[in-house]
Amino acid sequence: MLVFSDVHLGSDLNDHGTSPRRSDEIDRDLTKLLRHYALEKPAGDRWRVVVAGDFIDFIGMTVRGGDGEIATTLTDEEQAHGLGSASDHAREKLRRVAERHGDVFDALADLVARGNALTFVHGNHDVELHWDDVKSDFRALLLARAVLLNGALDTVAFEGRIEFEPWFFYWKDVAYIEHGHQYDPYCANDHVMAPLSPLDPRRITRGFSSILLRYVVRRTEGMKEHGHENLGVFDYFAFGFKLGMRGVVGLVTQFAKAVVELFRLRRAHFSEAMSALRAEHDRRISKLAEVTRLGADRLRDLAALQVAPITRSIPGILGSVLLDRLAVGFAACLALVVVGIVGIFHGTVLYGALAIVAAWLVAHVLLSRRRQLDPAEEMAARAGTLARLLPAAFVVMGHTHIPVQQPASADGKATYINLGSWAEEEELEHGQKAYRAARTHLVIELHDGAPKAELRAWQDEGPRKYEG
Repeated sequence: MLVFSDVHLGSDLNDHGTSPRRSDEIDRDLTKLLRHYALEKPAGDRWRVVVAGDFIDFIGMTVRGGDGEIATTLTDEEQAHGLGSASDHAREKLRRVAERHGDVFDALADLVARGNALTFVHGNHDVELHWDDVKSDFRALLLARAVLLNGALDTVAFEGRIEFEPWFFYWKDVAYIEHGHQYDPYCANDHVMAPLSPLDPRRITRGFSSILLRYVVRRTEGMKEHGHENLGVFDYFAFGFKLGMRGVVGLVTQFAKAVVELFRLRRAHFSEAMSALRAEHDRRISKLAEVTRLGADRLRDLAALQVAPITRSIPGILGSVLLDRLAVGFAACLALVVVGIVGIFHGTVLYGALAIVAAWLVAHVLLSRRRQLDPAEEMAARAGTLARLLPAAFVVMGHTHIPVQQPASADGKATYINLGSWAEEEELEHGQKAYRAARTHLVIELHDGAPKAELRAWQDEGPRKYEG
């Protein structure tokens, strides 16, 4: 088995703004990796390539519709921010991605044409793979490229080797693989098996991160998708000042629209339509249990490990966009003004002001600690329970973009592995070298019946054991 994640193809397709350009080296190296393993004989009969989520950045790209190809009418939001998550919108995005990243699609097509299997586990950036038409288009795109490269093929056999898993991939006693976003409240869906929007079931539901990405990040020049877990109120003020007056007005306007949309989504969480989606989610879990023979109760226990989206909570929304800290700061300033006015007549300004500043500092620290954007610890903490529910030597996730390998259980029988990512930008900042993705991947093989795994990184012209 060959496993990797977080490639984010199409992340710099932006018809409505400017995005840092994706490094061309990613496609070059990923193509080399796929061709390397296509030619390398595996320990078993064939390779099973598992892409553990976020292969395509459906929510990250902002593209206009093709000529006459879009039947689902664009909403006002989609007019402003690009095609949304309806089935035909996603199909157009997939077409654009295949056109932009042809070498990667050629390498995947050739790998499958050689008899290997390919499985896509859905991540939070490519939930649109939920749509059957998108899956069909994906298979057809790869088949067409494989025929051009290799000549006539058995169409049924070729397409049968390409699978899509909406939740997880499981190899009994060997590996449990999912993307990991369901343990991140900023990216999780309410119902992983029925990720439709209660506001419009023709579309995929949105989470906090996708709303901020579409409304703010992709519309603001110079703003990056990553790194926000280390930023506070003053960092965003400093960034805004660099944009100039027009930039500040635009940023505040988009931010306000995003907040309104977050609260609109919160109301939808408690709607009658959401109840219907919950029933559909339960039905699909029962069907999955029947097909996999894993048991409905076990799958429900698995789903119970997932966290609730941050958009279900008013304090969660306010904290996630720093409005709680802004409100506390405003209240502190107002209180200081009142104390100052009172002090003019009573001469008690100092102690009152000190008390207000101390209270503000304590509140600021407490609210800062509550805003945890990095889900890495939460994901690692779930690994041991996952390995018990579905016995596996390796619990594998992506999502965080940071490679990790550590024990998942106290007895050392299970190992948690995070796959890292292939997503990077070629832009340089302040003369420093741009961030380089780890380009990590996992190889799992059976040796005398025992599963062995090695986390590797693509370096120079070949894979090397990842040393961290």
